[in-house]
Amino acid sequence: MKALTISDRDEMILALQDEIRRSPDARYDHRLHGVLLVAEGMSCREAVKRLGDSPGTVVNWVRRFEANGFGGLSEGERTGRPRRLTPKQMEKVEAALRRTPADYGLAAQLWDGPLLSAFLQKQFGVSLKARQCQRLFRRLGFRLRKPRPEIAQADPVMQAAVKKTPAARARPQS
Repeated sequence: MKALTISDRDEMILALQDEIRRSPDARYDHRLHGVLLVAEGMSCREAVKRLGDSPGTVVNWVRRFEANGFGGLSEGERTGRPRRLTPKQMEKVEAALRRTPADYGLAAQLWDGPLLSAFLQKQFGVSLKARQCQRLFRRLGFRLRKPRPEIAQADPVMQAAVKKTPAARARPQS
């Protein structure tokens, strides 16, 4: 039988490895293959070369498999970094955002990232950057809206003359 080849071999190997890393099911299968290679007598170093993983990775898989069976190879819950604000604090922040900053002794009329950052530092001793506070707005279902400034007592006719966008006209009906 003629040996099969894959075009762009090096590029396809990288693409296949990326696909394995992206899919949770594929990652589990990948771990199974690593443990299978070791079970068939291949050393962990040889399995690593074959699979393209770091040296300690296959060792960890084998140890987890020995300790917990197939369950040791499945994806565990990844906790990530703990949140800086507790759920109770988040409720207080949401309640504060429904009111004006002036109600909390802040010299502003609208909430924004830097102002919320100062509020969190003052109220809870939690330091978040302005960008993270903007994400907090969205997570709580708020949008940053700033009113358009209006020139006091401006003449509407003169404003229309310098306006960049033309006024909407009624289209003729056909």
